[in-house]
Amino acid sequence: MLRLEGLTVTPLTDLPRFDIALGTLLPGADPAALAGLGWLGPDALSGGMVHLVIRSWLIRMPGVKILVDACVGAGKDRPLRPEWHRRDGTAFLAALAAEGLEPDDIDIVFCTHLHADHVGWNTRLEGGRWVPTFRRARHLVGRREYLHWQAAARADPAAGHGSFADSVLPVMAAGLMELVGPGFSPAPGLRLDAAPGHSPGHMVLHVDHGAGAVLCGDVLHSPVQLARPDWSSAFCSDPARARRTRRALLAAVAARGGHLVPAHFPDPGWCRIRADGAGFRPV
Repeated sequence: MLRLEGLTVTPLTDLPRFDIALGTLLPGADPAALAGLGWLGPDALSGGMVHLVIRSWLIRMPGVKILVDACVGAGKDRPLRPEWHRRDGTAFLAALAAEGLEPDDIDIVFCTHLHADHVGWNTRLEGGRWVPTFRRARHLVGRREYLHWQAAARADPAAGHGSFADSVLPVMAAGLMELVGPGFSPAPGLRLDAAPGHSPGHMVLHVDHGAGAVLCGDVLHSPVQLARPDWSSAFCSDPARARRTRRALLAAVAARGGHLVPAHFPDPGWCRIRADGAGFRPV
């Protein structure tokens, strides 16, 4: 648990390990460029495989409980990703219960973007229908992100593993989704900001409490990208823009001395960083 002044940030893990080959995740990555980085331990990279965690972040502050991103979910048809396909998903609900919470206790769900591994638990299957999991929550989604995936799904229902249909539209139909833009404040001391590149409308959450933190979704996937922020992922819609966004965000976090809180880093899932040559490293 990350403790900041007036709030806590707790990981809720859906998939504790999801491996992708270095060259598949980060096209053009040169393993030799990572030589000598003792801080890049085996929990992040070993045997040429990048080790990712798929998790949500639970923010608790007086009067509000916020879930940042909603992982893979359960029962979803994801045949192109066997690890995600028709899962039971019990670990995620167990992690929420371990915090003394039920889905109806969540006040706000913020999805940094609408990729399948960030929206899955927005819905669950009941009576053969996908219905909102967090029935009392306002679901905050970037307007640009929503419109992009709405158009993509209309052109090809299989776009994004079909997640727009099963994990986004049911929430909108229930009247629980609010489309927002940069500068929106979900709660005191919290602020959304644009961070495009990985997806067209990707946003991050700035926490201006204590030392501060940025919950940054997929601006970067792995500590490998601290050392080499010029390496964009194969899943970035605009790799060059993702590179610019990543460099600017990492420089800002390092300058402030706050916490970097991505979606997929190894445990504990967050770190402080400092500049190190052409890249950055954990402090």
